[in-house]
Amino acid sequence: MTVKQHTVTDSPYGPLTLVAADGVLCGLYMTEQRHRPPEETFGERDDTPFGEAIDQLEAYFAGELKEFTLELRLEGTPFQRRVWQQLCLVPYGETRSYGELAEALGSPSASRAVGLANGKNPIGIIVPCHRVVGANGSLTGYGGGLDRKKRLLDFESGAALF
Repeated sequence: MTVKQHTVTDSPYGPLTLVAADGVLCGLYMTEQRHRPPEETFGERDDTPFGEAIDQLEAYFAGELKEFTLELRLEGTPFQRRVWQQLCLVPYGETRSYGELAEALGSPSASRAVGLANGKNPIGIIVPCHRVVGANGSLTGYGGGLDRKKRLLDFESGAALF
């Protein structure tokens, strides 16, 4: 039986809810996030399994960390997990289009499916779905809201510091 725990930590983007399954990070959710699971699925509040994740998030928000090195438990379909793994390859401060991700996955006609999987990413920020933009570079949907997406991209590009 899987044991889930959660904690809430502050960030420049508002409170972040971190969720672990059997001690491994499986969720990072913002307030008012689309596709956010119900609170009752997060398990008991317990800060114990989240020390390293919180340390890395704080370093990221301080501009000191550009690549997360946390163990993650990505729960989704095989295709979703492939998309989320591909997201982790998009370097800090760079963006990719949905079509470019589909191409990298070997499915060039799957940009819509990539977009849907991107939108269901359960570990925002750490699995950087905010780095995906429209084919023309426009900001498109983001589960955490377009304002947060713009702020994250501006932060990573050095246009905004906290």
